[in-house]
Amino acid sequence: MKLNIILTSTRPGRNGKPVADWFHDHARENPAGFDVAFTDLADLNLPLMDEANHPAQRNYVHDHTKRWSGIVAESDAFVFVLPEYNYTAPPAFVNAVDYLFHEWAHKPAAFVSYGGLSGGIRSTQTAKLMLTTLNVMPIPDQVVIQNIASHVKDGVFTPAEPHIRSADATLAALAGWARALAPMRAT
Repeated sequence: MKLNIILTSTRPGRNGKPVADWFHDHARENPAGFDVAFTDLADLNLPLMDEANHPAQRNYVHDHTKRWSGIVAESDAFVFVLPEYNYTAPPAFVNAVDYLFHEWAHKPAAFVSYGGLSGGIRSTQTAKLMLTTLNVMPIPDQVVIQNIASHVKDGVFTPAEPHIRSADATLAALAGWARALAPMRAT
């Protein structure tokens, strides 16, 4: 099964990159059994939705959309590394999700959220609502990183024990959901 870890913040100076790097390495070493991929929305550089046709038609014109479609279609599960922007998910996440329709269906998603006191939990709640409309199963397990600035030094994220435990629980649950939803993805 292919797990795609998607870094959703595209802001210069973002704290998400060290967090995503940590989680990517952790997931690769975890016994959940995933083939782990990494997608950085900053590198993907999707413009504000610029396809003329509705995503449900899969009639993509632009190469960036075709590339994104392939990335999502070949994934069996997702972990979104998600900050909180004004109590909601970042615009790059919303835009990237809106580009596609069928490619998301019957796949589980988890979150590694980060921020200040809330740890990005409010952003996760809005993201879950959006994903369920595309038949994505957001699982309850997630990693919440409060006070992110105290965990990043010189571009490296240092997890505390609760982050490691919640990462392991999240990966195990995500693997279970990915296996359970596999028959639905096959149809």
